[in-house]
Amino acid sequence: MDFELTDEQRGLVDSTRSLLTAKAPIERTRKLAETEHRFDAELWGYGAELGWPALAIAESDGGLGQQIIDLTLVAVELGRALASTPFIPVVVAADVLSHSNHERKSELLQSICAGTLIATWAFAEFGQPWSVAGVQTRAEPAGGGYELTGSKVSVQDGDIAQFVVVDAVLDNAPARFLVPTDIAGIHTRRQQTLDVTRGYFEVDFDHASVDASALLARGDSAQIGRTLQLITVLTCAELVGIGQRLLDMTTDYVKNRVQFGRPVGSFQAVKHKCADMRMWVQASTAATYYAAMALDAEHHDTERLVSVAKAYVSGAVNRVAGQALQLHGGIGFTWEHDLHLYLRRARVGSMLYGDVRHHRERLCQILQSGVRDSRP
Repeated sequence: MDFELTDEQRGLVDSTRSLLTAKAPIERTRKLAETEHRFDAELWGYGAELGWPALAIAESDGGLGQQIIDLTLVAVELGRALASTPFIPVVVAADVLSHSNHERKSELLQSICAGTLIATWAFAEFGQPWSVAGVQTRAEPAGGGYELTGSKVSVQDGDIAQFVVVDAVLDNAPARFLVPTDIAGIHTRRQQTLDVTRGYFEVDFDHASVDASALLARGDSAQIGRTLQLITVLTCAELVGIGQRLLDMTTDYVKNRVQFGRPVGSFQAVKHKCADMRMWVQASTAATYYAAMALDAEHHDTERLVSVAKAYVSGAVNRVAGQALQLHGGIGFTWEHDLHLYLRRARVGSMLYGDVRHHRERLCQILQSGVRDSRP
């Protein structure tokens, strides 16, 4: 598998990193963490000019017609900078809309490309698994439209989104709706999470009425599965960026921290820990890129590859964060140091869309299924 970036992809990475370096220093993220929305509107505007939300949207709908691997490259850089943007939920919602026949599809996608429309995905429910089987929100026909009842959790940027893609059960089958967030019957509450740099919300639907046109798909669990795979890959990419930044922070620190008359990075035990961190980051990068490319190619083994990536990356980046904390010593535990901000997002990202245990169990199920299918 060739992971070498094309010239176009290298340009995308370089321009994204340059923008984030200039407009999204970590000090800005700290300040935004103290605001109500934890959303960098200025940075999102610059990102839209650079084409972030338009990357994977078809050219006929105002986008750039690129692939999921390109979204992955941007997500890595956003994780590296710990940027406060709605990139992941917006591009996931755009992907859902692109695969629908919604009457306002082109109009909404063009607004997403311009950065003027923010959408998110409401999938997870309290105490339910990260799968289609975990969808318990109900949709009932009512007055020529539908009425939604239920509660979703871990909805990223639910407070700033104008639309939310909602997965529900309609006539005992999965269905998904594009719901405006300003209608009656929708209540949003911020969740208290370990990650203080990003907003996650619980969204309640109390007999919320939507038009018949809000229905995007019904009876298609495979489409929901694809969306879950996409957001899982992009979360892995963000974790990779976090791992890269923690590795850089740590190696810079141990090169300059002097103890016993020499840099602590010159001690063999410290070198070994840094080497382990680099190995984990490189392996996480490869697993994530491979899963993204499989999703682009619609490979028959995509589900397994996505679970391999999430199971590995979730564990590896948390190990990187732990080693970084240890090698920084006492200063790494302080609020004033930036390390804990990366550690917090890494911890949350590793739990979202299935933790290590969830994806290992899923891999076992896939393996067992393959064994049964191969029997004569």
